[in-house]
Amino acid sequence: MKNRHLLIVLVLTFFSLSFSSRNGTGKPPETSGKRNDPPKIVNIINFIRLCEPRDDRITEDVLYDTVAKQVDIMKKYGLGGTFLLQYDALLDARYQTLLKSLPAGSFDIGAWWEIPQPLVANAGLKWRGRYPWDWHADVGFSTGYTPPEREKLVDVYMRDFKQVFGAYPKSVGSWFIDAHTLNYLYENYGIVASCNCKDQVGTDGYTLWGGYWNQAYYPSKLNSYMPAQHEQNQIPVPIFRMLGSDPIRQYDTGIGGSRQGVTTLEPVYRHAGGDLTWVHWFFREFVDGEALAYAYVQAGQENSFTWGGMSKGFEIQMPLIARLRDEKKIRVETLAESGQWFKDHYKITPATSVTVNRDLPGGNRKTVWFNSRFYRVNLIWEDGTLRVRDIHVFDENLPSDYLTERATSNECSFFTLPLVDGYLWSSPEKLAGLRLKARVDGNEMLIKGGDPVVASAMPGQLHITWPLTSLSGVLVIAIDERHIEMKMEGTKSLDWFLDLTTAGNANLPIKTIAPHRVDCQFKTRDYSLTAEQGSFSKPEGDTVFRITPKANMIILKGNLAL
Repeated sequence: MKNRHLLIVLVLTFFSLSFSSRNGTGKPPETSGKRNDPPKIVNIINFIRLCEPRDDRITEDVLYDTVAKQVDIMKKYGLGGTFLLQYDALLDARYQTLLKSLPAGSFDIGAWWEIPQPLVANAGLKWRGRYPWDWHADVGFSTGYTPPEREKLVDVYMRDFKQVFGAYPKSVGSWFIDAHTLNYLYENYGIVASCNCKDQVGTDGYTLWGGYWNQAYYPSKLNSYMPAQHEQNQIPVPIFRMLGSDPIRQYDTGIGGSRQGVTTLEPVYRHAGGDLTWVHWFFREFVDGEALAYAYVQAGQENSFTWGGMSKGFEIQMPLIARLRDEKKIRVETLAESGQWFKDHYKITPATSVTVNRDLPGGNRKTVWFNSRFYRVNLIWEDGTLRVRDIHVFDENLPSDYLTERATSNECSFFTLPLVDGYLWSSPEKLAGLRLKARVDGNEMLIKGGDPVVASAMPGQLHITWPLTSLSGVLVIAIDERHIEMKMEGTKSLDWFLDLTTAGNANLPIKTIAPHRVDCQFKTRDYSLTAEQGSFSKPEGDTVFRITPKANMIILKGNLAL
């Protein structure tokens, strides 16, 4: 390859061999007694706009009343949280008075980094928007400005914030924020936390796809959406992923369309965060699901949705969050507190997981999301079958499109490097992914199983056992920061393999398939998936490639060439 290789972070290997090298026994690690549960952290983050030009019925009074109602219900249940102010709301006397009245020990007042007309004017720049606040990426976000202009915008906001509240904010959030602005905020104003939008495709014109799926990460200095692999190349401000995506349903929402729908904890959505059954299911899995390092979710809502739109969901969620806090099952913190805790505990981005053991009533799906500073992977069980739905790898040296240049489109996009993409490579009729199959009596079949059991016996490692029902045996998977390991136990002669299938019109990054390597290219990056044991092939039909084991074992391994 002419460009440097991105050696990927995926290994599937023989389970007993793996643990032999890790604990010297050849057996899975044992635990004595109940291990300490990792912290389950909830941030209630509400961000504030002064105006809403998309709907004439949403006046400044309606927006203010929404925030006042949020404050009232949070006080009713003794819940602290974070309010993030857009610049025009920062200058409004009513918001200043309301937020100054909140107890500083329970509430964090920070910045919401959307760019309205008053901020641009006070920075001496020309406003190019259609309204006093314009949500287009080339106007209403820092990506729409040159790096020197971004610094002017930050300086003006911070000057005026300090005049109002007496100190600089510790938290700055946005649907998306560029690396130059984030680093400038850290180096010059000492922020300790940021937050950005969940993964999504096309929603509101904003695409963030393939990133660290949940919790928080230290971003690359070249790309705020890309986790860094090394401390010296990261901005030391953790970015927390917002909105509380449904771990099962959000990913597939909108397949085949131009943009995704939304299935999140946001209280405005009546099929999700505004539904009693969904909310209780979400927090049950949040509390009970296997979480590496810590679990995290953001509750709350921007005032643009109005109290009438969000009140039902808010009044479902707040007492439940308060009860779980009182039962010591979760920690409710401000964004700044969580950011400082993260910085105190992690010098580099840790491995984390999100696990759903039980679906909503009437559903039968289960899922595991695993994230590290090197890659993410999603496993989903559907109708008793296993699909590797997503694998994206991270490269701290891949710059964002907006690192030094401003956006010229009203949309924006942030991506990482895809190996398996169950959304963009799918159609409504055909869902993409790596599927576990076997050949029995000359016929290919999907392998079926029962309920997977997910545990984390060692820090930074997930262990999954999946008992098969269609065949004898157990599939055992171990996942850590750099590896996924998979083997069959209880069977010696099973002819099993992994097939990658996609929609026929999928735009794949795959360039060549060789027996021991699949070469890919995305944007300016060449990267490879290599097989240290087992092999790749291209079967007839619609299978993109097949991974066939050798001696009942597949080992796919790579490392970032940094």
